[in-house]
Amino acid sequence: MKKHWSAALFAAIGGTAAAQSNVTLYGIVDTGVQYYNHAAPSGSLVGMPSLTGELPSRFGLKGTEDLGSGNKAFFVLENGFATDTGGFNNGGRLFGRAANVGVSGLYGTLTLGRQMNMSMLVLNNADVIGPSIHSMASFDNYLPNARSDNAIGYLGQFAGVTLGGTYSFGRDGAGPAGPSGTNCGGEVPGNALACRQYTALLAYDGANYGVAASYDVMRGGTGASAPLTSSAYTDSRTIVDGYVKFGAGKVGFGWIRRNTAAVEHSQSDLYFVGGTYALRPMLSVDAQVSRYVLSDHGGATLLVGRVNYAFSKRTTVYTSVGYMLNGEQTNLPVAAGGTVGAGLNQLGAMVGVQHRF
Repeated sequence: MKKHWSAALFAAIGGTAAAQSNVTLYGIVDTGVQYYNHAAPSGSLVGMPSLTGELPSRFGLKGTEDLGSGNKAFFVLENGFATDTGGFNNGGRLFGRAANVGVSGLYGTLTLGRQMNMSMLVLNNADVIGPSIHSMASFDNYLPNARSDNAIGYLGQFAGVTLGGTYSFGRDGAGPAGPSGTNCGGEVPGNALACRQYTALLAYDGANYGVAASYDVMRGGTGASAPLTSSAYTDSRTIVDGYVKFGAGKVGFGWIRRNTAAVEHSQSDLYFVGGTYALRPMLSVDAQVSRYVLSDHGGATLLVGRVNYAFSKRTTVYTSVGYMLNGEQTNLPVAAGGTVGAGLNQLGAMVGVQHRF
């Protein structure tokens, strides 16, 4: 349930607003109990996860003001938090998931500030598992955390075609903490390339299917986390995916190619296919298989299955099971933020509850 405050109340707590404006408080609280075996250095783990359940916990404020002629001004402030401890995620930031302002109209939306970039948006329809406890984050923890600081973003939709892009003057100013933290704040005088990033998106969505592609290039900087310790080094991702709907179900699929050009060059490919089906209006099942191949270093395969039962529009219980098959040279965990012994396969499971407001 969303809670709307009047412009007068918003002004009373420190803001100013004109007529026909509103602020919305929203969020997700999602946690449970997880288990996985073969945890490093040895043994198994039972406990509550910090990073994510079926979805990462968050709360936020969204505000809009009607400017007339179909134009609106807006802002978004969104915090990510760990339900097990109450601490902040996303590198300990107060508004680590989003902190931006912008305008929207007939020709699209322009956004300024920390925001989701196109590498996150491109996966929204094809990745049926999403940023869950058992997900493709085990292969690349940037994917569910694809956000850019100091960014200018554009997104426009025209008769089923979506065009989008972001340009960041300094992609990550929060330091090395948190998933995908890289300590690359950028905006360095005399070095226009330091920590810059750009992403682009082209997508088409029809009545029963859709396809999308994105491209993401980030540069390094002095003092940034390895391997991008120089502005001459780059890390790029190309994502191509799609989905098909049929009745109460959907199949999604995709390919992600990552190239890191630093002191040593590395390349990886990530393939995935999954499906979701509503057995009843309140009961749904999801399944996905992902295959990760790292050049000259073997690969790994992740199998995920999940069942969701919705008590209401706001409250859902779920169980998720994942199994990671590691190659001899890989030690990728089945659970987000987890650990695993080198070369060992790993089973993970979680039972959780999610409440939206």
